Amino acid sequence: MATRRKFIKSTAFAAGALAFSAKSYARILGANDRVRIGVVGFSDRFKYSLLPAFSALRKEMNFEIVALSDIWNRRRDEGRAHLNEKLGGDVAVFENNDALYNSKSVDAVFISTADFQHAVHTIEAMKAGCDAYTEKPLAETMADARAVLAAVRGSKQIVQIGSQRRSGENYHAAADYIQSGKFGPIVMVELMWNVNQPGRWRRPDLVKNLKESDVDWKRFLVNRPIVNFDPRKYLEYRLFWPYSSGIPGQWMSHQIDTVHWFSGLEHLRSVVANGGIYQWKDGRTNADTMTVVFDYGPPTTRLPVSRCSLPRVFRIGRVKRRNCTTPTAV
Repeated sequence: MATRRKFIKSTAFAAGALAFSAKSYARILGANDRVRIGVVGFSDRFKYSLLPAFSALRKEMNFEIVALSDIWNRRRDEGRAHLNEKLGGDVAVFENNDALYNSKSVDAVFISTADFQHAVHTIEAMKAGCDAYTEKPLAETMADARAVLAAVRGSKQIVQIGSQRRSGENYHAAADYIQSGKFGPIVMVELMWNVNQPGRWRRPDLVKNLKESDVDWKRFLVNRPIVNFDPRKYLEYRLFWPYSSGIPGQWMSHQIDTVHWFSGLEHLRSVVANGGIYQWKDGRTNADTMTVVFDYGPPTTRLPVSRCSLPRVFRIGRVKRRNCTTPTAV
């Protein structure tokens, strides 16, 4: 079992940590009282992935979940009941993040809200003086990416971006092997993710029952254009731009991050993308099939080109199927 000191140090320095403050690190390590955690967004990702991992280490590390913020009344009720049952406490519930941070009741937060909200919610945490574990993707636009980077760099907080492959021992072993040079020269990488799940990212039962009065629609939109309430965009946001890029933000982010990690490459020279809605004509605006080619320039001792191909069903005239059971966040 890792010690609390080793745990905090490893999360601060691990790949995926966006920023680190020695003062913040010393503050946490030197504290005798419990670290108070708030949950921003009671999502499936938090419920089925983040909470079990937290629960396994919370007593050893002296962390406690004390608060929950969610703009949907259903999730507030479900979240309070679930957290109290699993953790045996009495979690305070807030209707929005302003109320959460104004309570001065938390030291750090989990952020597992809609994709396009991650950057804004991380900036809010920085302004409130809270450390944050933020689910990927951190941002869906360059404007949001630059804004959150500036906020983190201008703070004294620790921020880590959740990308599950970075925690996998098998991926670390592969990275060590490739970086040792034993694999030999690599000039191209081809990555595929094939999913034959018509219901992926769909929530029809929840959609038909969701009313505007159940949520804070204006807060949901954060910095996106004001539009009329749409339960599909609230619950099935991964299907619609500008609330998600869909395939790139959900799956390509994992794959291209692996390429950058293994190779040491940071910036591409050019990118070409092709795709569209070919299979699932259910009203979505994001592509259900996509192929992207990244060019990193002339060959070097590092990996120069990666090809990230992410069709949902068809590739070169063949049907490929893969069943994925990882919970999706709402």
